[in-house]
Amino acid sequence: MAVYASDFEVEGKADASPVTRADRESEALIVPALRALAPRWPVVAEEAAAAGDIPEVGDTFWLVDPLDGTREFVARNGEFTVNIALIRNSTPVLGVVLLPVSGRLYSGLVVERDGSAWVEEGGSRHSIHCRAEPPEGVTVACSRSHGDRGAIDAWLGSRRVSGWCPAGSSLKFGLLAEGRADVYPRFGRTMEWDTAAGHAVLLAAGGSVCSIDGAPLSYGKAGFENPHFVAAGLQGPRLWPDRAPG
Repeated sequence: MAVYASDFEVEGKADASPVTRADRESEALIVPALRALAPRWPVVAEEAAAAGDIPEVGDTFWLVDPLDGTREFVARNGEFTVNIALIRNSTPVLGVVLLPVSGRLYSGLVVERDGSAWVEEGGSRHSIHCRAEPPEGVTVACSRSHGDRGAIDAWLGSRRVSGWCPAGSSLKFGLLAEGRADVYPRFGRTMEWDTAAGHAVLLAAGGSVCSIDGAPLSYGKAGFENPHFVAAGLQGPRLWPDRAPG
């Protein structure tokens, strides 16, 4: 937040995505803390990975995005997050998603297919759950900064849509987890650290995240890059049309 309030510089990474001093300083705080907490579990973090520093991972490891939504950070619209997830056997089992500007914190814990999810803000904490699809149609969460609206429209087909909810970063997973939106189709490029924490929160709230072919999104893949995916509330695969775009 100190960087956010300053006249910071924006740099470009090899993949043309933006990065700031806040990304690096956030990661420099989080990674040592996780290593101290659980020395045996490797930590895969976005900025270290961009520099080629990627540890070998086993069944259990951390995924960290120290500042998800750098474009939102640069635009100063408040919709950026800090994401930390614990992966076990290719599945996110623990996740926290913090919005530093508001102090809003989403968290989720999944144990043997049962989960609990919460949101904390202003000193209060309450449990959250996905909602069933409303009779008037679904509310679609979509990226505020990445233009995949055409692909989303094609994928939705004739399904009834009652509204759209543009948002930055992994906030979109939080909107599904607390029942403010119903589906988040993503056809742009994402990495595992972008999605893991939000995925854990959504799973704990009763939702799902699957690739376009319906397989659960997994973690620890070579290169840590995700396929196109759909995150959904209680409907799960029943929500999905029979075809992908194209």
